[in-house]
Amino acid sequence: MKPEIKYMQRCLQLAAFGKGRVAPNPMVGAVIVCRDKVVGEGFHRIYGGAHAEVNAIESVADKSLLRDSTLYVNLEPCSHYGKTPPCSERIIRERIPQVVIGHSDPFPDVSGSGIRMLRDAGIEVICNFMRQECEAINKRFITFQTKKRPYIFLKWAQSGDGFLDHVRTPGDSKQAVTFSNFYTQTAIHKMRAEESAIMVGTRTVLLDNPFLNVRLWKGNNPLRIAIDKNRTIPPSSHLLDGSSSTIVFTDKDQPCPNNYIPIDFDRDILPQILEVLYQRNIQSLIVEGGAHLLGSFIRSHLWDEAQIEISNINLKCGIEAPSLQGNLVNVQKCENSVIYVYQNGDIP
Repeated sequence: MKPEIKYMQRCLQLAAFGKGRVAPNPMVGAVIVCRDKVVGEGFHRIYGGAHAEVNAIESVADKSLLRDSTLYVNLEPCSHYGKTPPCSERIIRERIPQVVIGHSDPFPDVSGSGIRMLRDAGIEVICNFMRQECEAINKRFITFQTKKRPYIFLKWAQSGDGFLDHVRTPGDSKQAVTFSNFYTQTAIHKMRAEESAIMVGTRTVLLDNPFLNVRLWKGNNPLRIAIDKNRTIPPSSHLLDGSSSTIVFTDKDQPCPNNYIPIDFDRDILPQILEVLYQRNIQSLIVEGGAHLLGSFIRSHLWDEAQIEISNINLKCGIEAPSLQGNLVNVQKCENSVIYVYQNGDIP
């Protein structure tokens, strides 16, 4: 393996430590190498805190080494004043002679200006090094900046013969069929801790009264989102218990308390919902159900990744699971089920 690849892989490893903590900022790691030896490294730890490049520079014990070093970073250093000063200015001030960058920043306030600033200062800049790998780790951030919407995960569990559940009605005694085991339930809660928001439809709330929070993992609760056109969700439901941030989309003609947002149900509601989430800086969204809501996202091609758990349990009848076309990117076998991960090859 070439040393340069090893150093950028370390950047990506460091960047991943910020998952679930830095949004809506991107995950960034930085490594400083002097004479083929790593002398400093850092990552963006928390939103509003110092960026990866600054943390890496601060970790170098002998700052004189910086003038003979290469800085590796998976994303273009920032060039504007936000919550912190520009990283490009700090790199220039420390007289680091070479910077290797995974890819340019799609954020309009940066978008190449950091690279230009470094080059104008006489620094050698190598761009698009391991670009595909570097873009993959920040798929949420890139989608948000380029498509003006969150990165959308579809998530469901189904029987081996293609059903989500028995046919049930609100108030009956039937319980939902449990397809997930402890491992996959833990994975669901880990995912919730790492993403910004989670959404369900009215029927799911009425049937299952879900909490939609993080319990089997350590991390922040996602923003809970429900769709309730006619305001039929009872005030006693877990979603309205005030334990974590929640918004409910309802018809524009319905009365709207503080956490209710009116939209026009005579028009396509998904673009309206995604626009609200974009304005609120929500970079990722898990859509967990039910079948109608999942199908709406699929039919509109408004999804980026789908995680489908298929159990070895067969129901023979019930609520049919959604069907989608996508690129299979991962298969993971676990107790009594298999998880298939698809990426959308036709994303608007």
